[in-house]
Amino acid sequence: MFLTQTVPRQREIIEVVLRNGWDYMRRLLTGGKTDEPQLPTPAVLKNILVDLGPVYIKLGQLLSTRPDLLSAAYIEELSTLQDEVPPVLWSEVEFVIRKELKCPLEETFRIVNHFPLGAGSIAQTHRATLADGREVAIKVQRRGIDITIAQDISLIQGIADLVARTDFGQTYDIKAIAEEFTKALEAELDFTREARHTDQLRRNLSQSHWYDPTRIVVAEIYWHLTTEKLLVMEWLDGVPLLTAELSSNNGQNAIAKRKEITTLLFRVFFQQLYIDGFFHADPHPGNLFYLIDERVALLDCGMIGRLDPRTQQILTEMLLAIVDLDAQRCAQLTLQLSDSAQPVILSRLENDYGRMLRKYYNVSLTEINFSQIIYEILQIARNNKIGLPSNMGLYAKTLANLEGVARTFNPEVNLFDEIKPLMTDLFSRQLLGSNPVPSLLRTALDIKNLSLQSPRQIELLLDRVTSERLQWNLSLRGLDGLRLTMDDAANRLAFSILVGSLIMGAAIISNRATTSQLSYVSSVLFAAASFLGLWLIISILCSGRLR
Repeated sequence: MFLTQTVPRQREIIEVVLRNGWDYMRRLLTGGKTDEPQLPTPAVLKNILVDLGPVYIKLGQLLSTRPDLLSAAYIEELSTLQDEVPPVLWSEVEFVIRKELKCPLEETFRIVNHFPLGAGSIAQTHRATLADGREVAIKVQRRGIDITIAQDISLIQGIADLVARTDFGQTYDIKAIAEEFTKALEAELDFTREARHTDQLRRNLSQSHWYDPTRIVVAEIYWHLTTEKLLVMEWLDGVPLLTAELSSNNGQNAIAKRKEITTLLFRVFFQQLYIDGFFHADPHPGNLFYLIDERVALLDCGMIGRLDPRTQQILTEMLLAIVDLDAQRCAQLTLQLSDSAQPVILSRLENDYGRMLRKYYNVSLTEINFSQIIYEILQIARNNKIGLPSNMGLYAKTLANLEGVARTFNPEVNLFDEIKPLMTDLFSRQLLGSNPVPSLLRTALDIKNLSLQSPRQIELLLDRVTSERLQWNLSLRGLDGLRLTMDDAANRLAFSILVGSLIMGAAIISNRATTSQLSYVSSVLFAAASFLGLWLIISILCSGRLR
C-alpha cells in the first residue's frame, strides 16, 4: 500500500541517491550484483540524509547512537549531523501558539521575540516574557510537521519490510531499527514527554553527595502553558560552555575553575548513568551552558536514555575491566549484556578483545580514551554477531560526548583521577546498597539461614552415600547410536559363531555317521547353517557396512 501512497517521495529519494552517486544504486539499475547491498561511504551517506530532509537527518542521528550496528567511521560522520534548517515565518509560528494557548496570546505573553533563537527540523525556539514579567523560552512545533513525518515513517517502514526479506536485513534486524526510529520520532512530536523528562532530570540532580546540587541547573517547566506542540520553560541566561570566558586577573583561578567545572560534569553524568539509570543522552557542547551566575545548565531533554540496575552493575564492572585491560572479563560482561540467543565462540571473542586492548598496554591511564574503547567493544560485539540492547548505543554516545567536551574545555583533564573516587563509591554501593543497614541485615539473615540449613543438608547427603541409596542421573547425548551399533555387532558375531558351530557339528556327525538317521541330522544341520549364513551375508550387504 505504501508504494502507491508515496510514489512522489520515492521518486525524490531515488533522485537524491543517484545525485550523490551511490555505487550500489548504479549497480542495481545496470543489472549488477545486488545480493549483498553495501552502505555508501560515510560522507556520501551523510549527504544523502541531509538532502532527504529533516526526518532522514533524525534517522542519521539515531544511527549515530548505534556503534553496535555501524563502524566507527560512520558513527563519527553521522554524529556531526545537525537538524538546523531555515526558520519558518512568524505568522506560521504565531498560528500554532494561538491554537495551543488556552488564553489569548496578548494576555499570556507581554513580549515574544519574532526572531528564533534556533530552528530545527521539528520545532524552533523563541524568547518571550510572560505577563507577570518572567523570562521564558518557548519551543513551537512546525505547522504540519506531524503529517510530513507520518508520510516519511510509512515509507521507511515499507522499505524496511522489503529489506528485511534479504540476508542483509535479517543480519542487521532492519525492521527493529525502523521500529525503534519510528517510536523515537513519534515521541519527539509530543512536547509533554520532553517536559516530563526535564522535570524528572531536575528532581534527580537536586540531590547528591558527589557534587553541590546548587551548581547544576535544569530549566523549570511551566506546565499550565505546555502542550503537545508548545513547550514553555524557564529562561536560562548564559552561553555555551566551550565559549565561556573564565579568565581572571589570576590565571591560576581560571585553570582551577575549568578543573572544578570538569569535575562537576563528570560527577553529574556518572550519577545519571550509574545511580539514577536515567540520563541526558545528548550532552554536546550546545546543550551545556555556562550561566551568568557561574552555574552550569543542561538543556534539551529530548533525547533520554535509561539503564536498569543489572545493566548499571555490568557497565560499572566493564569500566574496571577496561582499566585492568582484562579481555576475558570484557568478553564475559559483553555476553551478560547480550539480548540474543545465538551461539557465540567465546575464545574468538576473547581474542578479539585481547588484540584490541593490547594497543593500550603501554599507554598511561591518563591518556586512555575510555569512550573510544567502549565504542570498540560494541563494534567487536557486532562483528561476533552479538546483539546488544539499543540503549548501549546511547550510553556510549553520551560518554563520548562528555569526554569530548571535557577534553576540549579542559585539556589538562585527568580522566582516571576523575573516575577513580566515583568507581570506589559505586562498588561500595553495589556491595552494600544506598542504605547499608538493611543490606547488612539481609546478608546476616541469609548467612543465618545457610548456617541452619547446611548441617542438615550435609547429614542427608552423607546418609544417602553410606546407605548406598545415592543415585546419579547422567544424560550423555550421542550414545544411543553407539549403543545400537554395538548391539548389531554383537548380534552378528553371535550368529557367526552359531553358524560356524553348526557347520563343524554337521561335519563331525557326517564323518562318523553309521546310520541313515545320523546322516539325516547332518544334512539338517548343514541346511540350517547355510540358511543362517546366507541371512547374515544379506543383512551385512543391506546395511552398507561391508567395508
